[in-house]
Amino acid sequence: MYELTKQFRFDCAHTLERTIDAEGSRRIHGHSYRAEVTLRGRPDPVSGMIIDTALLARKLEQARDALDHRFLDEINDLGPGTMENLCAYIWRKLEDEISNLYSVAVLRDSTEDRVTYFGTSGA
Repeated sequence: MYELTKQFRFDCAHTLERTIDAEGSRRIHGHSYRAEVTLRGRPDPVSGMIIDTALLARKLEQARDALDHRFLDEINDLGPGTMENLCAYIWRKLEDEISNLYSVAVLRDSTEDRVTYFGTSGA
């Protein structure tokens, strides 16, 4: 069994309703994020890869484009712009075409926060 992890970075803005540090969160503000997408599986006997890395790069670029330099409050199927929702959103963008998707993590390096989503595929 192998794991392949690929990262991409994106910057976006949002507002957030919360009870602690509420004032700053309600104002439009932005963050820089790093997403890590992990696949798990056995290599194809012909190619020797668990996925064609060009296909993976193409799919990750599509997910990145949907988030990078966007106002998250305007993305209909995201929900509040939390790291948890970002993980689930990226998962949904990838799950139909990447059958061995294992996890999606979103990291905010400036605060050393990380959230990992394992989805529902049973990978």
